Amino acid sequence: MQTFTSGDKQHRGYLALPPGGSGPGLLLLHAWWGLTDFFTELADKFAAEGFVVFAPDFFAGAQASEVADAEKLVTAAEEDFPAMQALAEGALAYLQAHPAASGKPAAVGFSFGAAYAYVLDQAHPDALGKVVLFYGMAGIDVSKSHAQYLAHFAEDDPYESTEEARAMNAPNLQVHIYPGTGHWFFEHNRPDAYDAEAAGLAWERTLAFLKAA
Repeated sequence: MQTFTSGDKQHRGYLALPPGGSGPGLLLLHAWWGLTDFFTELADKFAAEGFVVFAPDFFAGAQASEVADAEKLVTAAEEDFPAMQALAEGALAYLQAHPAASGKPAAVGFSFGAAYAYVLDQAHPDALGKVVLFYGMAGIDVSKSHAQYLAHFAEDDPYESTEEARAMNAPNLQVHIYPGTGHWFFEHNRPDAYDAEAAGLAWERTLAFLKAA
């Protein structure tokens, strides 16, 4: 765990370095469960593929395993949305300044975190080279973004409109909808939703997208 600053506040985040010690930067933005073991392990998995990964903790160590508790975490955090945006911006600045990270960083966001990936891209249009959204922000228009986008959506998702996801269209956007899946299908610690086949395919597509020139 590392510390970083946004404004006059100190925050924490998880840093994962690749075997070679340096590589492209990747900002990993967790879902509303908090910075759980799933996301720190995912950071390690991306690092093993050559990325310098930084995963900020939006909830200052608080975590949830049940939906009701996760909703409370998000509600409490977003009572001060500017502070949450500033936290995300501080994490991005930390990654940009890290000596091991090269090039324009990418952002990979999950649900709650997907929203902040989009917020960062809108607020800092030249900061991110690529953005990956997992079941979050269906229906947004990214056609004017300078970044390339990849979006993964579930077919049966009470939180995201499949119709809006299908309607998304831009030259800098790839959208994939995974049949028979629900929200959190990528997260193996959510046995009620995890779909191993869809998760594996989404992982392969994400790596190919992030590594493409």
